[in-house]
Amino acid sequence: MTEKLWKSLGSGIYCVDAGYIKPGIACCYLIVEAGEVAIVETGTSHTVPTIMSLLAELNLSPEAVRYIIPTHVHLDHAGGAGVLMEQCPNAELVIHPRGARHMADPEKLVAGTIAVYGEKKFAALYGDIPPVDSSRIIAAEDGRVINLNGRMLDVRDTPGHADHHFCIWDEQSKGWFSGDTFGISYQGMSLTNGRYIIPTTTPVQFNPDKLVASVQLLMSYRPERFYLTHYGMVESAEALATQLMEQIEQMAALALRVEGGDNTEQMIERGLQQLVTERAAAIQPDFNKTALADLLAMDVHLNAQGLAVWLERRKGVLAKAGRT
Repeated sequence: MTEKLWKSLGSGIYCVDAGYIKPGIACCYLIVEAGEVAIVETGTSHTVPTIMSLLAELNLSPEAVRYIIPTHVHLDHAGGAGVLMEQCPNAELVIHPRGARHMADPEKLVAGTIAVYGEKKFAALYGDIPPVDSSRIIAAEDGRVINLNGRMLDVRDTPGHADHHFCIWDEQSKGWFSGDTFGISYQGMSLTNGRYIIPTTTPVQFNPDKLVASVQLLMSYRPERFYLTHYGMVESAEALATQLMEQIEQMAALALRVEGGDNTEQMIERGLQQLVTERAAAIQPDFNKTALADLLAMDVHLNAQGLAVWLERRKGVLAKAGRT
């Protein structure tokens, strides 16, 4: 295994590249405490050999893995859970209660993803997704504490990106494993005067008010760092939280401005492209616009889709309440 695929972040935490789409897009984390291991996020089934190789390098067996903890059931976060559980016989799967049934019976999750990507691309991206024995699943309610050999990991419900999302607080490192709640900041978003971060508003459960409230909850713990799934450890938590909350509000306002017009989703996407440029320029005026646009093209597109879905859901809620 090469150093490029994983690195130590201190406090017994290791960041592992998930090999999702291309390097640097998604990662998972190993927390090692006195010979026991928790794996936060799984990547896909294609990630599992990398995780197994890291365990071997650390002189740890698959039997040392006690917990496998995806932050939510989106497949770049939980797609490898079934295969990992097969290879780690002592592990329990810790998952949000709303996501537990999808891990025990992933058929609908798989079918929905195949409907989007097609079978060939699905296999290339995600591979095999076997079910997890329900007797090995912990449906972790808000406030659940996971004991990793005396190291306490707190589970907090964090809706906004998805209703089946939680984050994990590690008091020892003063850090959050934040999934998609604390946004996206790839390595290429480290600008001269600071790190740039964007929210992820992907379909289909984005809710701006809930997401802002979740970010505020995370910040109430006074974290020193975040372990992002997309991508790696970031610090300067206050500055990044401010960026995130401002952009969540800006993105929701943008969507509302173009609601009801022609090609709403395309108009949202163009507005998001402009917002990304403006926000990055505020951090580093001479940043490489082409490189950043290329890096974030997929995320901007997915964010536009999620905002358009949010508008439709919002319209339905208002109609049901008799409001316009």
